[in-house]
Amino acid sequence: MSQLASRDEQLALVREYVAGESLVRHMLAVEAAVRAYARKLGGDEPTWAAAALLHDFDYERWPNPPDHPLKGSEILRERGYPEEIIYAVLSHADYLQDRFPRRATLDKVLYACDELCGFITACALVRPQRLEGLTAKSFRKKMKAAGFAANVNREDIVKGAADLGVDLDEHIEFCVASMRDIAADLGLAENGEREN
Repeated sequence: MSQLASRDEQLALVREYVAGESLVRHMLAVEAAVRAYARKLGGDEPTWAAAALLHDFDYERWPNPPDHPLKGSEILRERGYPEEIIYAVLSHADYLQDRFPRRATLDKVLYACDELCGFITACALVRPQRLEGLTAKSFRKKMKAAGFAANVNREDIVKGAADLGVDLDEHIEFCVASMRDIAADLGLAENGEREN
């Protein structure tokens, strides 16, 4: 039986493979949202949080499909992470859905929060108040601007909420609130410095 590494060990693994602070902050944002959903839905919070924190740790070294997240899954398996976490990490990639379809609630929550948290970060970075006062309405307005955060897949945001069975506006507000709790760690504290 695999035992879950401590959060400090998980962060050490992230830091071992990731040099870019923006990617680390992305994983922390997704962790905060998924952790909040674990509390709301009765999921195993440490397991769900670990899957979220580790979902992109291999992306900087192996950004191309299907290396990401297959390479990461091999490393997680070698280090004794539970299969539930490894499967969730594998299932967050759309191009692996034929092999690893999202079936557990954790899989769906991770997918629903991944792109959404990236877009929330992009929205917050262009606002003086950052996450404070960021609403679903202002988020949706930015979603319609094709040139804004063009690398974020809007379809994944909509599909993720639908697959999870949650209202998109409520999902946006829920994730914003969860990220607000760790705004300083994300570089998104009100009037904080803008990330380069």
